[in-house]
Formats: sequence, C-alpha cells, structure tokens
Amino acid sequence: MGLLTFSINVTLDGCVDHREGIADAETHAFFTRLMDESGAMLWGRVTYEMMESYWPAVARGDVEAPPALREWAVKLETKPKYVVSSTREDFPWANSHHIAGALRTGVQNLKDATPAGVLLGSASLATELDRLDLIDEYMFLVHPRIVGHGPTLYQGGLASTRRLDLAFAKPLSSGAVAMHYRRARS
Repeated sequence: MGLLTFSINVTLDGCVDHREGIADAETHAFFTRLMDESGAMLWGRVTYEMMESYWPAVARGDVEAPPALREWAVKLETKPKYVVSSTREDFPWANSHHIAGALRTGVQNLKDATPAGVLLGSASLATELDRLDLIDEYMFLVHPRIVGHGPTLYQGGLASTRRLDLAFAKPLSSGAVAMHYRRARS
C-alpha cells in the first residue's frame, strides 16, 4: 500500500491560493521531484480543471514556458491523474481517471494499488480525506508571505487536532521552507 501525501503551497497566514506562492525554478524543481517520487496524482474537480486548462498546452509546446515548467508539464502529461468529482465524469486529459462512488473506498483502493504513493494537491479534497483519516504525510511549501485573504488551509475545519512528526524542513533560496510531516499514529 502506498502513502497518501498532501502537498501544497501555503503562505504564513494559511492562504493556499496558487497565485500567491513564489513560482521560481527551485519551487518547480521541488514539486517535480515530489511528482517523480509518487505513483499518481489526486485532485478534486476544480483543481483538475485548473491544471487541465494550462499544463497540456505547455507540454505540447503551445505555450512558451521556461525549461523547469516544460519539464513539469511533460512529466505531468504521463503521470496517472485521479479526479474525485460528483459532477463530472469525462476527463480527457492524458492518463486521467475518475474516482466515483464512496470517497473512502475509492481513495483507499487507489492507495492500495499505488505502491509508490499518491500525491494529493487539492486543499478542499484534503480536508475531506483528512476527516476520513486517509492522509499519511504532508509536504507543505511555506512561502514567506502574509496575504490576508483565502482560500485557507483547512478552512472547512476538522473534528480533531492532527498531531504530526517532523520528517524534515529545508529552506529554499527564496525564503520559502519545504516542510515534510508524517501523521503521528500513536
């Protein structure tokens, strides 16, 4: 069974708006490495549609992009992508698959079938999966910014506090800090 790792950009005040992070070569290399090490990506419909609207065009070369972005896009094209949605069933982007039915069962089956692990990149889906106790690890890239608006991490709330153990923290040259936590299961 693979681990489910929630990974996202977040500001110091908890904002997870993708436009508020530092998007440089080092940041993209960080997320490319995470994707390389995982067996599949997992998103909610909204995140999938945001990704689908841009990255396939970058992979095809229809959009000018720096080498780090193009590398990410090409790798993302071939990576299995799983989408949780109750309102959409057709996911034409290469290697995209729909998870339908019971959320707990669908995501647990995905974890069981993906020994290299699943990388989760949707904040609202993460809240639901954390409520179901399915997230094993957290990889946050914390950006040195206070933006004063949302959406914010776990704004939907959790029933109880999550205790985490720090696996590592690594500062990046931009001032962002990569933080890897594992669920404390004691």
